[in-house]
Amino acid sequence: MQIEVNEKPKYAVVAAVQLPSVSDIEFEASLAELRELAKTLGFEVVRTFIQKRAGFDTTAYLGVGKRQEIHHFVNNEAGYVETASAGPCEIDAILVDHEISPSQARNLEVEVGCEVMDRTMVILEIFHRNARSRAAKAQVEIARLGYMAPRLREAAKLAGPQGRQRSGVGGRGAGESATELDRRKIRDRIAELQLEIVAMDAERQTQRARRQERQGLASVALVGYTNAGKSTLMRALTGSEVLVANKLFATLDTTVRTLYPESVPRVLVSDTVGFIKNLPHGLVASFKSTLDEALDAALLLHVIDASDPGFERQLEVTDKVLAEIAADGVPRLRVFNKIDYVGDETAQAECEAALRAQYPDCVVMSARRPEDVARLHQTIVAFFQRDLVETELFLPWSAQQLRGELYARCQVLAERADGDGAFFHIRGEAGTVASLRQQFGEAR
Repeated sequence: MQIEVNEKPKYAVVAAVQLPSVSDIEFEASLAELRELAKTLGFEVVRTFIQKRAGFDTTAYLGVGKRQEIHHFVNNEAGYVETASAGPCEIDAILVDHEISPSQARNLEVEVGCEVMDRTMVILEIFHRNARSRAAKAQVEIARLGYMAPRLREAAKLAGPQGRQRSGVGGRGAGESATELDRRKIRDRIAELQLEIVAMDAERQTQRARRQERQGLASVALVGYTNAGKSTLMRALTGSEVLVANKLFATLDTTVRTLYPESVPRVLVSDTVGFIKNLPHGLVASFKSTLDEALDAALLLHVIDASDPGFERQLEVTDKVLAEIAADGVPRLRVFNKIDYVGDETAQAECEAALRAQYPDCVVMSARRPEDVARLHQTIVAFFQRDLVETELFLPWSAQQLRGELYARCQVLAERADGDGAFFHIRGEAGTVASLRQQFGEAR
């Protein structure tokens, strides 16, 4: 059920085990990310419980002492806890910063006294709520089913003998257990959805090829960490209205618009689903078709939140995911966004100097500053114009109907005329120029 504006607020606590191999910085960053995920899901996190252990408790993830501490917090004498923003409230869920087994979740739930959601379940629920297109919904369903499938057998053990046998003669031999039937249904449904996605992918590829042939468009894909400001930058670069929200995974569907003001060659800009640390691999695979825009692009704009102290972790996550989808070979421009969030002008200048020293070819900007967006626009256009050719074409007065096509497909740098026709000094793609030269020659 989706959280509505007037719906009763929900409150949660976060729990996590820090293993010896995980540094304090990495651990705190992961917790902060889970709290942001909880916010996106509609929860207010009122307390965080952490425990340092050599390994996860196989019974209920957390150690006995920590489970008792959380139990006392959730089930205090008054039946609620105090929050700074809302006063007394009941705890609705405990959010665990790892993927845990059904038995661990159930045991923890029984001991603590409220619903347990692991990190993967939280992300899946966010994806489920935010999917809009047919393709995104199908991908989300595959990911959810894939998450459920390996847990059915263990869940059946917890349910006892009542639900294990669904049919058969005398309960033996020919019967198919409830778990086996459910798993078979899941496999069949996943196969059906995968066929639908293949068909949708083929249709998108055909549309993309036709669009490229018809308009000769270059393509740029925005990639990067979720909530790094990609949608805001997309809107600024294309002059379009796209969803902008201060939430993780605010949009899951690829949005494609034309770079504005238009350039020669015309450039398509596409936004992609944001990356996140510890994103379940099944979700990366399920959303590969969304990330395919990065594979098809001639240039990637790797958008990074400059105001995030852990931005280097963003770089690592994005690099890793791009490698997983074989897009690490596409030319890339690092764009450090949200510089205006760093602090005052002095702090911004110091941050920008440090970033440029470490990443000499990067762009440091704010998507909310028109002058910064204009400079990035120029950088993008310059990238696609580096292979353009300059030449002069002659068009006789008898064929002036072709002027419109010339201006639409090339950049006209200068124009002069004599008694026979007009001479155009142009810049354009080699193939386009050759095609126009042939047309103009035939028009003589």
